[in-house]
Amino acid sequence: MSADVPGATGKIAGLRPVNLQKQEPASSEVARALLDYIFSGQIGPGEKLPSERQLSESFGVGRSVVREGIKSLGLLGLVEWRHGGGTYLRSADSDLLPRVIEWGLMLGERSTTDLVEARQYIERVTSGLAADRHTPEHLEAIAAALESMGAATNVDEFVDADVRFHLAVADASGNGVLSNMLKNISSLLHVWIHRVVEAEHARVLSEGEPATWPQAWSSFQEHVPVFEAIKARDRARASAAMELHMGRASARLVETLNESNAAQG
Repeated sequence: MSADVPGATGKIAGLRPVNLQKQEPASSEVARALLDYIFSGQIGPGEKLPSERQLSESFGVGRSVVREGIKSLGLLGLVEWRHGGGTYLRSADSDLLPRVIEWGLMLGERSTTDLVEARQYIERVTSGLAADRHTPEHLEAIAAALESMGAATNVDEFVDADVRFHLAVADASGNGVLSNMLKNISSLLHVWIHRVVEAEHARVLSEGEPATWPQAWSSFQEHVPVFEAIKARDRARASAAMELHMGRASARLVETLNESNAAQG
């Protein structure tokens, strides 16, 4: 599939100028328009997005606005930048893009930060409730996820188990509303956790530390006291342990996003 249409103007077939009269930032409109473009089948996973110049002319906005719109997609892990090679659509989980629209995350970095903050509060509450309400089956599921994290042999295995751990804790809370809220963003959790774990893996390799992962990594160690407190039915300790983990994990996520933004100039 070819995203570019030959011509002096460099405009792209199927793209129209965005509506600048709305209350939302122009970059948000560009992000939404790019999602529509992706959904239309004009570009597939692994394929290159049109250039900033072409998008700028097609949308009728400046290149800096286009850059911000693309950055919103990058914050969610939907696109990747290749040195000297432009921007490419990632191969994402099949349900990731619908979740992005459902949660309205294409409002820029502020909304991403807001959702991270909301997740912190939800996870703190669900862990406390799980300590009170878990059944033997719930505890078994949490323990199995933690064991899988410790036995992981690569980043993907670890991330899958990490997501299962948090969803199992939410299930154990006995609160269907809170549990469903986390399940609805499970794909985004997967993207974010993958970012953080991949960055930690790269740091360990760059610093020449012993390859003792994942048991010695903070990404694993912070889950252990959460499980132990839930098992002991200590609500206060479970909430505090999850709050500590969420705070540190969120800080690591923000750090990776800032590094990504800096790399993009």
